[in-house]
Amino acid sequence: MQKLLTTRNADMMKRLHSFLQRRGVPVTVSEHGNQLELWLVQSSYSALAKDLIAEFKADPDGAEAELEQASQASPRAQQTPSLVQQLLRQAGLVTIIYAVLVSLVFALLNTQLAMPLFENLRISDSFTDLPWLQPWRFLTPTLLHFSVLHFLFNVFWWWYLGGRFERGYGSLYLLIALVACAVFSNVMQFMVSGPYFGGLSGVVYGLFGIAVVVAWQRPAHPLFLPIGLIGFMLVWLLLGYTDLLWVNVANTAHSAGLIAGLVLGIAIRVIEHMNKTNTAHGS
Repeated sequence: MQKLLTTRNADMMKRLHSFLQRRGVPVTVSEHGNQLELWLVQSSYSALAKDLIAEFKADPDGAEAELEQASQASPRAQQTPSLVQQLLRQAGLVTIIYAVLVSLVFALLNTQLAMPLFENLRISDSFTDLPWLQPWRFLTPTLLHFSVLHFLFNVFWWWYLGGRFERGYGSLYLLIALVACAVFSNVMQFMVSGPYFGGLSGVVYGLFGIAVVVAWQRPAHPLFLPIGLIGFMLVWLLLGYTDLLWVNVANTAHSAGLIAGLVLGIAIRVIEHMNKTNTAHGS
């Protein structure tokens, strides 16, 4: 995240925040003492954000009036985006590519290629040996889903959590989170149950852990989760350890993924704090 502006003028900050959001720039506002800070959530918008802020400062009323006229002059701007457009807006490149890979593998697992595909994507051919000579196997169990419900549940949460994370922090951060959570959860599950498991749930719970930490008590944050949703995810995690569910659950992968996500979330909060401190000292 990048700090764009600091002010004590709450009215101006409110207007500027609304102006930038209506222009499609992902920004959020935080309080620091008696100051209001405007933060850019996604660094790729930096140049556009700075130009728009300069335009707004030069003539706030004129900038808002011009935006209002442009939105009224364009009928398309008033149209509600389609479901596909809304979904694509909620995701980035890594989110989309991995969702497509998971979907493709799920489709192929329902063909005659199921067995050779599973044998090449499961974590190991052995119950005791990790695949050091085939390192892709540390990751590829996340592509394996064995029922429609399993597949839909994981892809939905991957898109919801992964998409928001990627839009907020960038593709590299999501890629790091995917690999770290996948490898840790897969290895832990392998050590407990052997190689016959699969699913993206460990990564999903990792992203859930990241979201809980980085957006805790920050309701304006793009990864903020309502308490009801947090409760649902934790109850579902605990239910996996009971005999109440009708499916086999890779409980260790879920728990390990959550732990990895919490650690990554703490690391991100530390990095954000250091960046804010360095920015404050620099200014």
